[in-house]
Amino acid sequence: MSNIKNIRHSLAHIMAHAVKNLYPKVKFGMGPAIENGFYYDFDLGTLKVDLSEIEMEMEKIIKENIPFKKEVISKQKANDLFKGQKYKLEIINDIKGKNVSIFTVGKFTDLCEGPHIKNTKEINIESFKISRIAGAYFKGNEKNKMLTRIYGLAFETKEELENHIKMQEEAEKRNHRKLGKELDLFCFSDIVGPGLPLFTPKGTIVKEELQKEVEKICKNYGFQKVITPHLAKIDLYEISGHKQKFKDELFHVSSEKGHKFVMKPVQCPHQTQIYASRIRSYRDLPIRYMESEKQYRAEKTGEVAGLNRVYAITVEDGHSFCMVEQVKEEIKIMVNIIKDFYSSLGLWGNHSVYLALRDYKHPEKYIGEEKDWKKCEKILGEVCKEMNLKAEKQEGEAALYGPKIDFMFKDALGKEIQIPTVQIDFATPKRFNLSYISEKGKEIPPVMVHRAILGSYERFIALIIEHFGGAFPLWLSPVQVKILTINDSCMDYAKKVKDALSSKDIRVEIDIENNTISKKIREAEMNKIPYILVIGEKEKKENSISVRKRTEGNKGEMSLNSFVEKIEEEIKSKK
Repeated sequence: MSNIKNIRHSLAHIMAHAVKNLYPKVKFGMGPAIENGFYYDFDLGTLKVDLSEIEMEMEKIIKENIPFKKEVISKQKANDLFKGQKYKLEIINDIKGKNVSIFTVGKFTDLCEGPHIKNTKEINIESFKISRIAGAYFKGNEKNKMLTRIYGLAFETKEELENHIKMQEEAEKRNHRKLGKELDLFCFSDIVGPGLPLFTPKGTIVKEELQKEVEKICKNYGFQKVITPHLAKIDLYEISGHKQKFKDELFHVSSEKGHKFVMKPVQCPHQTQIYASRIRSYRDLPIRYMESEKQYRAEKTGEVAGLNRVYAITVEDGHSFCMVEQVKEEIKIMVNIIKDFYSSLGLWGNHSVYLALRDYKHPEKYIGEEKDWKKCEKILGEVCKEMNLKAEKQEGEAALYGPKIDFMFKDALGKEIQIPTVQIDFATPKRFNLSYISEKGKEIPPVMVHRAILGSYERFIALIIEHFGGAFPLWLSPVQVKILTINDSCMDYAKKVKDALSSKDIRVEIDIENNTISKKIREAEMNKIPYILVIGEKEKKENSISVRKRTEGNKGEMSLNSFVEKIEEEIKSKK
């Protein structure tokens, strides 16, 4: 069977063919293969399309067993061929050289390099589906016209397609924007502005619990908290190289008093200046800083979505300043921090590791010296081997200033997510003239080791909302226990139970609504509360509680003291 990528690419052309048959006046953009399927961009004007009709027309074309034919023609001939198709003419103009390649399938010809399948009979009509419609700017530029993008799914078998559709349905149930609203974790305001999430009290608990956990682990390995301002002069990023890297993503801030600042796009340059604030000795090293603060990126308006892509990003960031001979140990420490933190979420073990190296053909993309890059890559390779990380090498994926180790985790839907990273940097300390006094009294630049454990809190919270479907582990739940009373006569005892739990820092609420107990239980379960305590006359009399656990249902009656001990241990152990 043909390569699935070729099938998907070919289906994009077949879809364009079907759209042309049904809507002859349409103007064509472009249509590639993508992960899990394909899309094509159209200028439909005021036309309204029927996706099921397009799909049926595609099936009809496929059944005709039509070959894909390639031809190389001059750009002049291509301009004549695509006369009246303004988007195609613009694409032709962008192509370098005198010739272009075209592919014809049936009565439809399109600009394309290929590759494609040889014949439409290679496509299983039961293994593709037109899935949705969206808007997209031509060539991804928001200054261009918004086109209509029609997406399709495509796999080699009907079973793969059906499994993917089921997975998408499950993903929609777990969508962090939907659950974030239902569970009252965060919101957005048109007056505040898009891309600027507001965390509610419950969402703030999730963020702060994550921060406490990662900082506790990092402190165990010698990291110290620092705080840096949200602004800096542009000079800081000129020296670091970030001005060039983020030139289109910087927020510039000025005032009537002549102030000119930049909102920080990264924390690292600020932290170099804490290191530079005093003379350092080799005896002081390693120095380890950590910080959870805001960064700002001027993302394209159309790319801002939910918590995954925002303008104000709360980043958990850390850096170690050390001697060359300490680098390997520092990296191992950071890998162990990653292991400890992801174990607390039950994710360690369901991951893969990548060793991100330079693009050796394009050294101009990076800063730093060749000898330092070689040394960095050698050290990271040794760490991967010694810690049995089974890392796969990826050329061209290194950071601006050095190679790195990236960790990929699979979420509940099997989707790979990359967050933790460890990166070696010889270049930045030299750029800022950082140094330490060696044992022999010489000034030597330290090595800077960057690490991110959970990365952006916003993106991480979106990921764990979807991974857990809103049902967070007990230690992370905004409300850990919900107390439900059968009638108001039990309220005094319910408050006593609440006080006993609150005194142990257990997050607890009492449902004070005038509803039936069955409705109260149902609502508490919909809100993903880990433990529900039901209190009636019997429990009040016996100084006990009836316990329901989210994952196990009714656990029966228990003394209050026993329950407090049990839940304390469960929170502490992070099972």
